[in-house]
Amino acid sequence: MEPPVRLASTGTIIHGVSVGEVLGVSTLAQARLIAGESGLGRIVQRLNVMEVPDILAWVKPHELLLTTGYPLRNTPQSLSRLVADLDERGLAALAIKLGRYVDELPAEMVEQADRLGFPLILLPNDVGFDDILNQVLTDILNRQAAVLARAEEAHRALVQVVLAGGGLDEVTEGVAGLLDVAVAAVDGGGRVRAAAGPPDHVTVLRESIRRESPATTPARRQGVATTPPRPQGVATTPPRSENPAPARRAAPGGRGRTFVSVPVVAAGHHHGRIVAYSPSGAIRDSDIGILERAATVAALVVTRQEAVNAVESKYRADFLRDVLTGRAGGAERLTTRARTFGWDLERPVTVLVAELDPDGDERSAQDRLVTSWTAAIRRHDPRGAVAGFSHEVVAVVGATVDAARLAKDAASAFADSPPVTFSTGTSRPSPGADTLPEAYAQALKAARVGRQLHGPGAVAHFDQLGVYRLLSLVNDTDELHAFVRETLGPLATDDDAENADLRRTLQVLLETNLNVAETARRLHFHYNTLRYRIGKLERLLGGFTDDPHLRLNLTLALHVLRMRGI
Repeated sequence: MEPPVRLASTGTIIHGVSVGEVLGVSTLAQARLIAGESGLGRIVQRLNVMEVPDILAWVKPHELLLTTGYPLRNTPQSLSRLVADLDERGLAALAIKLGRYVDELPAEMVEQADRLGFPLILLPNDVGFDDILNQVLTDILNRQAAVLARAEEAHRALVQVVLAGGGLDEVTEGVAGLLDVAVAAVDGGGRVRAAAGPPDHVTVLRESIRRESPATTPARRQGVATTPPRPQGVATTPPRSENPAPARRAAPGGRGRTFVSVPVVAAGHHHGRIVAYSPSGAIRDSDIGILERAATVAALVVTRQEAVNAVESKYRADFLRDVLTGRAGGAERLTTRARTFGWDLERPVTVLVAELDPDGDERSAQDRLVTSWTAAIRRHDPRGAVAGFSHEVVAVVGATVDAARLAKDAASAFADSPPVTFSTGTSRPSPGADTLPEAYAQALKAARVGRQLHGPGAVAHFDQLGVYRLLSLVNDTDELHAFVRETLGPLATDDDAENADLRRTLQVLLETNLNVAETARRLHFHYNTLRYRIGKLERLLGGFTDDPHLRLNLTLALHVLRMRGI
């Protein structure tokens, strides 16, 4: 399936008439195309007359050049090079009168024109250049006036949509009605936010957008091919500014395009694109102008909605913060306000806290964290509450929701810009709103202790913290370090590889409750080797095999060593 053709936002549409349409004016009724038929779709925007040998210094792109051949009467060999030179400068076509100064065109010139798709037109002798100039220029001006009037009418209609409070649905419906095509508004992530047009055409358009890849470089504005490029899709970043190339590749007769995509940009930010589809290839350059107007209006709609969302997000965050700190008022008032946000806080719930890991606490990362969690909550629990605070995101979901799966879903959506990560903590189930402050404290503790235990990106449940909850309450980290040094002695550091190995042996011994056989099996030691190591450990640490209090201290010291950031 062919993808949308992309248009750079900085180009200028060439308004004019095609060479094929020029040949239809009455003064050229007897004119004959002798070469370059594949270039009949080239756009004529102006006309020029060649009466000097150095005409190349005066020509401009999209010109129809008229000549009697007078400047070349003494050097007919120059005709062979003329086609290539004019084509290189982006001219639309060359119309020539034969018989007076030049009897015939060289075969090489005709062949080159066919090869380049550069139209060569043989003019009848009884037609004056002034008649051609008057008719074609009048046609061009009328065409441009009609295009501008139509674009202005479309702009007024679309602006009225915004003034009436309409959204992207109304914008796409308006464009689809104006152009009689299928239209979709696509956000920066490639998701279709609104679509309108004939249902079967919309289906084709949605499928094409779905299959696109987001890594394609924007196409040039003027040289958009009627044959779509490779199916690689549309870039999610703003298109580059490019110098427009001559419009040489339009289809014969000025035929339109099947797919067109125009970026939606506001305040330098890329908000997505407007994509149009016509199975008959009826989207013309004048329609692209209307699509650009629609993109401007869509940008207004998006920025307006973002402003509304920002205000609503602040209200949601303030209310949820009040709920989690016990300042939201009575149960009835709390429940009523929660319902206005679509939240259900009357059921058993679980609180989750997602906190950016150190070195990742930046505004853009925090905004993306809120977005990823909001989307994940919508998928897993539409009645759940979610809001972004200054350094964290807090979610309140039904107690039956799989919290670990929810956190994994949010993490996968957030993982666009490594190495920024976040740690997640989960509370115990909370039977109602009255216990939410306690659940919030549990989730926050789980997030921070989980990061200490497992590093960045950890997901921890409050009930899994065990003794680490108590250790995390010790604010004096120097005291914890002193306890580790006093209890483990030389085993407290990794300065010596043998000591680190002995510490590992001690840890497994304590985990197996001094089961020598099980410890030897886990460590792949011979029984006698382990007995020797136990003796060495007791010489360093004391008789822990007979002293339960010493074993407790050693276990706590090893737990402290596992905690990071103390």
